Amino acid sequence: MYFDREGTVIYVGKAKNLKRRVSSYFNRTHDSVRTNLLVRAIADMKYIVVPTEQDALNLENSMIKEYQPRYNVLLKDDKSYPWIVVTKEHFPRVFMTRTRIKDGSKYYGPYTDTASARAVLDLIRDIYPLRSCRHAITPEYVAKGKGRLCLDYHLKRCSGPCVGCVSEAEYGVNIERIRQILRGDLGELLDKLRGDMEALAAELRFEEAQQVKDVYDKVQRYTAKSVIVSQVIDQIDVFGVDDDGGADVYVNYMHVRRGAVVRSVTLEYKRRMDESQAQILSYAVNEIHNQLSVEFGEVIVAEAPDVEMPGVTFTVPQRGDRAKLLEVSQRNARQYKIDVLKHMEKHNPEQRTQKLLERMQADFRLNVLPTHIECFDNSNIQGTNPVASCVVFRNGKPSKKDYRHFNIKTVVGPDDFASMKEVLTRRYTRLVEEGEELPQLVVVDGGKGQLSAAVEALDAMGLRGVIAVAGIAKRLEEIYFPGDSIPLYIDKNSETLRVVQHMRDEAHRFGITHHRNRRSKSQTVSMLDSVPGIGPKTRDALISHFRSLKRVREADLDQIAAVIGPSKASVIFSALHPENE
Repeated sequence: MYFDREGTVIYVGKAKNLKRRVSSYFNRTHDSVRTNLLVRAIADMKYIVVPTEQDALNLENSMIKEYQPRYNVLLKDDKSYPWIVVTKEHFPRVFMTRTRIKDGSKYYGPYTDTASARAVLDLIRDIYPLRSCRHAITPEYVAKGKGRLCLDYHLKRCSGPCVGCVSEAEYGVNIERIRQILRGDLGELLDKLRGDMEALAAELRFEEAQQVKDVYDKVQRYTAKSVIVSQVIDQIDVFGVDDDGGADVYVNYMHVRRGAVVRSVTLEYKRRMDESQAQILSYAVNEIHNQLSVEFGEVIVAEAPDVEMPGVTFTVPQRGDRAKLLEVSQRNARQYKIDVLKHMEKHNPEQRTQKLLERMQADFRLNVLPTHIECFDNSNIQGTNPVASCVVFRNGKPSKKDYRHFNIKTVVGPDDFASMKEVLTRRYTRLVEEGEELPQLVVVDGGKGQLSAAVEALDAMGLRGVIAVAGIAKRLEEIYFPGDSIPLYIDKNSETLRVVQHMRDEAHRFGITHHRNRRSKSQTVSMLDSVPGIGPKTRDALISHFRSLKRVREADLDQIAAVIGPSKASVIFSALHPENE
């Protein structure tokens, strides 16, 4: 336990070799700024020795929850999940709750949303008549005759235990079958119901057999709605992780029974000290074990946790049904993250933008948040009509009013590198002269060549230390940095890569549109523009009437004169038909 000068716990950690772990903080400078800040703040430390790794993990977890150290990974548990509880009473009640009380009652769940829990409760209440009152119904209570039949009894939703209409043993049979439903043992329950139905039919008790058949059909319909993920795996636990290297890590836990997912919970962790995925996974496994009272056997993971747990086998599958289960869990974690981000963007767009900019700052190795980014792209066909485009993103979103086109003026032929250098020089020379805001980051569409040209342009203007620059190659989405020959490959699911791809696509679209317009204009009206004495209005009137330069050339003198008058018609006709002059 590390303490600061005020005696506040700022970090809790565990290790097999404590001396080596503690020494590693103080005998070198760390790459992480946060780690260096931690070391600088440490004024005192204490340690506790425990027998096993599992004990160390439990102690670390409990201390983090108690002291909330500033530099430890944080479990973002800001909501309570709904549970279904079967109370410990003579005649148990079954209901939904968000509060767990250690009174001997059995809790099932948690359920990821209230609708799922209500669906299970509706099935149970539709099949079995259970009491919903809060009376302490004991044999003495029934014997004294203090109970009164309520409306639920007359609606056949309660079996009337308060007045002795059902014995404790008969009521207990229904409770045990409800437990089977809540545990996910639907196969065993269906087998038992089928056996009861056939036995009653053999005894010619057809009305009772029909009642059991109705229950059987309802359970079977509910089973059909279950998510079957494997036909061969009976019981297993799965932990899927969605981690793009940022501060937020999402861990999904699934319990699979008889091939169906019967429980799924997603935990959200916030990194504080560059904790590894294996370390965060160990926290999640321990949290599920303590919170849900789960005893693990075989656990499927993408990466083994950094702590050994007695009796638990961690499997890292490469193929087959186990690999498919892991993929389902990882997809759940990813979808949970998407839902959280959408919710955040809807209710707190500023926080969503801040997280995105912080992620981009880390990926692009910037000293400041990239609130203003510009992206450049060149467009030409065999060197004709060369143009460039500049798109501007503010706070991660396009600012279309700031987009700019550039016609290449000093470069002859298809030279993308020289064109890039010219455009950046013109763009930022003008911004500096006009006192406009400069971007924190410039992205050029291209590899090392375009990046080198951009660096030369910024160096020549003295802006290299003011504006960061990077290049994005088209083929494999590599990000190149000046002076680094090894490209950065950003995670395909990263928000940073999505923004960069959006910028590149916008720059390409914007540049291509301008290039097509220039090429089209030069091909259709260049000859009319070169005729002496003919201005834009006359040219536009002809193109508007005849629709193309070809039709103007095919028209006779009288047809042209009908549009623009005889004197101008004679000039244009002579220019278009010099052989007939």
